[in-house]
Amino acid sequence: MGSSIQPTPQGMRPSSALFLPSIGNVIFVSTLAVLVFRIGNGLLFDGDTGYHIRVGQEILKSWRVPVHDVFSFHSPPLKWTAHEWLSEVILALLYDLWGLTGVVIFSALLLAATHWLLYSILATYSTNTVGVMLVTVLAIATSATHWLARPHVFSLMLTTICYHKLNQFQYEGRATLRFLPWLMLFWVNLHGGYFLGLVLIGVYLGGNLLWSTFTLPQDSMRHKTKAKKLFVCLIVSVATCGINPIGFEILLFPLRLSSDPFIMESVLEFMSPNFHEASPFKYMLLAIVAAVAFSRHRCNPIEGGLLLLLIYMALYSARYVSLFAIILAPLLLKGTDCALAVFPAPLQKFIRKRNENLTAVDRNVRGYFWPLVAMSLVIGFGVSGNLRFSFDEKRFPVAAVNFMLREPISGKMFNHDEFGDYIIFAAWPRYRVFIDGRSDMYGPKWGGMYLQVTSLQPGWDALLAQNGITWIIFDTDAPLSYALHGRSEWHAIYSDPVATIFLKQTAEHAGLLRKYQSTASPAIKSSH
Repeated sequence: MGSSIQPTPQGMRPSSALFLPSIGNVIFVSTLAVLVFRIGNGLLFDGDTGYHIRVGQEILKSWRVPVHDVFSFHSPPLKWTAHEWLSEVILALLYDLWGLTGVVIFSALLLAATHWLLYSILATYSTNTVGVMLVTVLAIATSATHWLARPHVFSLMLTTICYHKLNQFQYEGRATLRFLPWLMLFWVNLHGGYFLGLVLIGVYLGGNLLWSTFTLPQDSMRHKTKAKKLFVCLIVSVATCGINPIGFEILLFPLRLSSDPFIMESVLEFMSPNFHEASPFKYMLLAIVAAVAFSRHRCNPIEGGLLLLLIYMALYSARYVSLFAIILAPLLLKGTDCALAVFPAPLQKFIRKRNENLTAVDRNVRGYFWPLVAMSLVIGFGVSGNLRFSFDEKRFPVAAVNFMLREPISGKMFNHDEFGDYIIFAAWPRYRVFIDGRSDMYGPKWGGMYLQVTSLQPGWDALLAQNGITWIIFDTDAPLSYALHGRSEWHAIYSDPVATIFLKQTAEHAGLLRKYQSTASPAIKSSH
C-alpha cells in the first residue's frame, strides 16, 4: 500500500494532534487500565505463575535447564520438559527485581500491547473504522478469558505478529517470510504455542497449493510460487525450532500434550468451553458464523482453513479461545464489511460518511503521548509501592503455608493440586509436593492417584498409605477434608476457610499433635 500525506482536519493544529489520543491509544490505555486496576490480582488467579518463577530462579542459579523434576518428592525424579524455560527466566528476573507486582505489570503491558497491535493490524485491512473498533473490542473481550501472568502471554503477541507477517506475504506480496524463522527461534524457547506458528505456515502452504489447483491457469503459477516459498519457510522454521535445550524432541511435546486423553478430560483449562454461561467467545463465534453466512465474500482456501482450524481448536479446548479471537478477528471484519452491502442505500451512505470523518481524524492523530503516560503511571505506582499484587489469600493457602513455615512438618505431603503451585512458590525447597499444575509431567499415573483420593474412590486411603503420606494440606470445604475429619488416625492441626492441615497419628508427629490438640492454639481456626 502506498503512503500519502493526509491533510490535518480543519481546526486541528499539528502540535495539538500529538496530544490527542488515537483510537489505538484509547484501546491500549483502556486495556491496560482494566488489566491493572480492575483485574489486578486476577492475573495471578492461577498458581502456575509461582512455580514458573521458581523454575526461572533455578535456571539462573545453576545455568542449566532441568530435565527432571525438582519440586515433588517422587523418586526416582520424574522426567520433565521445561519447554517454557526462557519465559520462566524472564519472569524470575522480573520477580527478583520487582516482586509479583513486576510480573503482573509486565504481563499487563504485554497483553495491552498485543491487542493494540491487533487493532493496528485490523485498521490496515479496512476503512470501516467503526467496524474495526467493534471487532477489536469483541476480540479483546473474548481473549480476556485466558488473561493470566503466565508464559502464554508471549504466545499471544507472537501469534499476532506471525499471522500478520503471513498475511503481508500472501496478500501484499511483501518479503516477510524471512522474518518467521527468527521469530520461531525465540518462540520455541518461550512457550509451547510455537507449534501454532508452524501450523499457520502449513495452512498458508496448503491453501496456496489448493488455490493453484482450482484457479485459472494464469493465476496457478503465482500460487505455486508462493507455496514453494512457504515450504522453504516451513522447513527452515522447523529446523530453527531444534535450537532449544532438548533439540527436535520439542516438536513432539505439543502433540503428546494435546492427544493425552487424561489431560484433556481432567484439566479444566483443556476442557471445552461452557456454553451455558454468558461468554464473549460464544457471541464472537455466532458473529463469525453470521458474517460468513450472510456476506457476499467467499472464503478463499486459506481463510477457510483458518476458520475450520481455529473453531475446532476453540471448541476442543478453552485454552485456545484467545488464539481464536486473534486469528479470526480479520475474517470477522471482512465478513462485516461485506455484510454492509445488504443494508439500505441511505444507511450505507450514513455509515460510510461517519467512517470517513472518523478515519480522517484518527489518521492525523499520530502521537503516543497517552500510552506513554499510562505506562509511566503504572510503572511509577508499582515502583513506589502504591500498586501491589500478590496471590489472593482467599484462594491460595497463604496463611496455612505461613503456619507450615513456622512449624516444620516432617514426612510426605499430599496436597491440593492448585495449592501445589503456591507451595512451590512460597515453601520450596523446605517442602516438596505430591502434585502441582504440571499435569503433562505427572500424567495418568500420579494424576490418576490424585483423582482417586480426592474423589474418595474405593481404596483412596490405601493409596495414601502406599505412597507414605503422613500429612495432608487440602481445601477446607472439599469432600476429602470432611472424610479425614471422620478418621481417627487423622487430626487437623490447622484450619482456615481456605486450607486445612491434617497429620497422621505417627511417632514423628507426636510433638505437633500434642501441641495443637491439647492446647487451645489460635492456629486452629476451624471453619466447620
